[in-house]
Amino acid sequence: MNFRNFLLVLSIFFFSACNQFDKNNKSVLLISDQKYSNTGFALIYDDELKKNKQISKKIDNRSLLIFHNKIKKNSFVKITNPVNDKSIIAEVISNNVKFSDFYNSVITKRIAEELLLDPKEPYIDLRLISNNSTFIAKKARTFDEEKKVAEKAPVDGITIDNLGAEKEIETKIKKQKFLYSIKIADFYYRDSAENMINRIKEETNIKNHAIKKLSKTKYRVLLGPFNDIKKLEKSFKEIKVLNFENIEILKDV
Repeated sequence: MNFRNFLLVLSIFFFSACNQFDKNNKSVLLISDQKYSNTGFALIYDDELKKNKQISKKIDNRSLLIFHNKIKKNSFVKITNPVNDKSIIAEVISNNVKFSDFYNSVITKRIAEELLLDPKEPYIDLRLISNNSTFIAKKARTFDEEKKVAEKAPVDGITIDNLGAEKEIETKIKKQKFLYSIKIADFYYRDSAENMINRIKEETNIKNHAIKKLSKTKYRVLLGPFNDIKKLEKSFKEIKVLNFENIEILKDV
């Protein structure tokens, strides 16, 4: 095989592996990069959501499993509650479940309880963990056993065991002021950030946009801040039509 044919085969293999297409012929990239992260609101599963067709599939509320619309199935993620820094490892059980784009994932009640999330404001930091990391290699060996224990445990009253702790410390959910902004993207040049603002002005009705200078070579385009979750969700859904790659929701910026 000559070098030109080799490059052709390699290119076909690369694009076949990286790109998938949905029913509307819009490209959907399934993420495998361990650097992927997203901060935003999670949807805590409830059977009423399935009944009201707000989600297309059920999930066991006793499990350490989540739905995500971008991360590959069977990947592991670290989910953290930024309010108290509690974190947990969960597995992506499916990436083809339909739910509102406003949420970065669907989590179980068990995960929400272990992280002490506020049900009315379930804000999380979600990070994909590389399958090659030693942490995941160790976690994978015990994950099946943990799932069996979770399946037998009742959803209500799940306790959190801190490594080696003899006594569980009860932590109350701290109520904080609702104040969030939508992060569109970071840019190297201010001109690029201004061009993005112009596009938002031309293609949406959103008016509360701004550029925040983080450094000499980093300019962040933000929408907000929002002090109401309904207004935040409305603007989030409106901006989604522009097909930005990884929109995040940031707290108190």
